[in-house]
Amino acid sequence: MTTPPVPGTRIPEAVHRRRWAILGVLMLSLLIVVLDNSILNVAIKTISTPAPTGLGATQSELEWAINAYTLVFAGLLFTAGLLGDRLGRKKTLLGGLLVFGIGSALAAESGSPDQLIGFRALMALGAAFVMPATLAVLMNVFERDEQPKAIGIWAGGVGLAIAIGPITGGVLLDHFWWGSVFLINVPIVIVALALMIWLVPDSRDPKPGRLDPIGVVLSVVGLVLLVYGIIEGGELADFTAPKVLSTILAGVAVLAGFVWFEKRSDHPSIDVTYFKNKVFSAAIAAIALVFFALMGVTFFSVFYTQSVRGYSPLQTGLLMLPLAAAQMIFAPRARLVVDRFGNRITTGVGLLLLAGMLAAFATLKADTPIWILEIIFFLMGAGMAHVMTPTSVVIMQALPREKAGSASALSNTFRQVGGALGIAVLGSVLSTAYRNGIEGKLGSVPAALRDTAGESIEATLGVAAKLGPQGRALITPANDAFLHAMHVTALCGAGVAVVGAVVAFLFLPGKPTVRQEGKEEQELVVVGE
Repeated sequence: MTTPPVPGTRIPEAVHRRRWAILGVLMLSLLIVVLDNSILNVAIKTISTPAPTGLGATQSELEWAINAYTLVFAGLLFTAGLLGDRLGRKKTLLGGLLVFGIGSALAAESGSPDQLIGFRALMALGAAFVMPATLAVLMNVFERDEQPKAIGIWAGGVGLAIAIGPITGGVLLDHFWWGSVFLINVPIVIVALALMIWLVPDSRDPKPGRLDPIGVVLSVVGLVLLVYGIIEGGELADFTAPKVLSTILAGVAVLAGFVWFEKRSDHPSIDVTYFKNKVFSAAIAAIALVFFALMGVTFFSVFYTQSVRGYSPLQTGLLMLPLAAAQMIFAPRARLVVDRFGNRITTGVGLLLLAGMLAAFATLKADTPIWILEIIFFLMGAGMAHVMTPTSVVIMQALPREKAGSASALSNTFRQVGGALGIAVLGSVLSTAYRNGIEGKLGSVPAALRDTAGESIEATLGVAAKLGPQGRALITPANDAFLHAMHVTALCGAGVAVVGAVVAFLFLPGKPTVRQEGKEEQELVVVGE
């Protein structure tokens, strides 16, 4: 027997009563997906250390360990969202969590960088079914007037994961081997599965679309080729090399083919008509650009704190607390700022604040007081909170409730693609600038080791350690070259965030009147039909 809905709503009474408990379970599921990447950021330096401490991964392999996850995740989100809408979001959540847990256990036992990359891809397969389903379930257990508040709390969960991840990773790396940062996911998965079976209701789209295997293959292949070409260009410090250019152009061509195919398909992974709505498109672009800038900078900040400043993984995790604390404080409250100033001002100013803090990284030196970095991290988190919450609300409310899985998949896909390209592009800028800065200082290094020594600051310091007293002369030049590379990369990230701010100011809505709100809501529903 179906529980009757609350008067004036479409949510069953039993579900409505436990909606906040359901949100807690959804945030726990979200926690492990985000936790994994934030833990890995702290473990990067350890994994790059030669065996038995780590796996001896190169900077390129580290980028692939991160991007194998984000690329598979982003490539499968379309299909995962559609499957959730078709088969039921609860079923896809349970299946995704199970696969993620198995992948985590296998990643913990990786014997080489290649194995780690492969098992990270398996984890991403599971995560692709978890992330869109959490927002889709949220949209189906909260009424429209409560959705901004619920999404704000959901976004605050990302901040919580960012806080817990580095600290947990630091504690584990201080006491256990590097694989423990993946094994920690397993007990969280078990708890989340049990709570989900007990509390979370199932929901689905009564009129689901057909699956789109060709579109999925084209999107994954195109993204992999594009990002591989960018990473390879950074490793070679030459983006004009035939191999690099041909790979990047092939990726762009395949992605263009994907868009062409989706426009003509009667069952596309992405309904491109959604993008005719400028507000929807601007929100998608803003969230992609903010993650492009943020993920690239997060990647190099770990090397700054650990390699240049000499902090341990646990200390690095603690240093990132202000970033997470700001997100947890401001994300649930960002809706109040939107109510007062509108989406345009809130998101645009948030992006400008983020751009300013990214540019501030260009002022950091080897002896800069650490409290300055803490202020930068806190203001970065505040800026992000005022971008993520309003753009997520705009995206999720742009489509009908029945299409919540597809809307969530679109939001998370562009977020992940932005992050993957941020790591690839800004990681390549960092790698190229570092190699150019250190090459002239490697004269004392044996010829056979010079190419390896120029790959990254970790590679240089590793070679310096092997050379003994003779290698100590490389430490200061390595730090100087890295700081220069970090400054260049940070300014590139800041430029991307400024572009996002311009998009927000031009296309996102201001503070609507009551009459405009009703009109905009009607227009958005038409777009989703």
